[in-house]
Amino acid sequence: MDEPIAERPRRPELWRADFSFVEKPALDLLDGAEWRMIEAQRKAYMQGRQAELVLGLFAAARGDPSFGYTLSMYDHGLQAATMALQSGADEEFVVVALLHDIGFTIAGPSHGEFAAALLRPYVSERNRWVLEMHQIFQTHHAHDHPHFDGRERDRFLGHPFFADAADFVARFDQSAIDPSFPTLPIEAFAPMVRRLFARPPARRFQVEGTAP
Repeated sequence: MDEPIAERPRRPELWRADFSFVEKPALDLLDGAEWRMIEAQRKAYMQGRQAELVLGLFAAARGDPSFGYTLSMYDHGLQAATMALQSGADEEFVVVALLHDIGFTIAGPSHGEFAAALLRPYVSERNRWVLEMHQIFQTHHAHDHPHFDGRERDRFLGHPFFADAADFVARFDQSAIDPSFPTLPIEAFAPMVRRLFARPPARRFQVEGTAP
């Protein structure tokens, strides 16, 4: 089999006409002025692009075939968000409900961590923990599952957000697979997603075990 031929990468278009490229080929060659330019452009770029890409990733599951449930993961998210909205939850929590399974197919066994990492800079620590732990707490409701231990969540007893995760899963996750439940369309939630990602991020990245 012939080896693929290496080519120089194609230069992308700039997102805005008033943006500029940095021409240096390594980060450690950039000077302070170039870093300030990149950071200013990055902020505008993320504010303009991030929410739309998140909504696009969520919408990608709309036409997915099912492996058994009568709702797609797209409709599961819409149903969870509808339930949360109708319960009187605040807007941040509604978006958490909408996106809690956004990584279900691509991240599989770690999709809770995927959603938590995606939303971490924009949500409370309580909501981040609920996102990260919802997979473990969901096993409590899979009574006859051949591989799940419904007591697995018990190792987190005493955690300040234990009740929040248990309540989220009980009310807005394990029960959001009902094809008879009227569900609001994505147009009801997209402005909430855009407002959430328009917030200044509380932290850009964090190593586990360090202060936020």
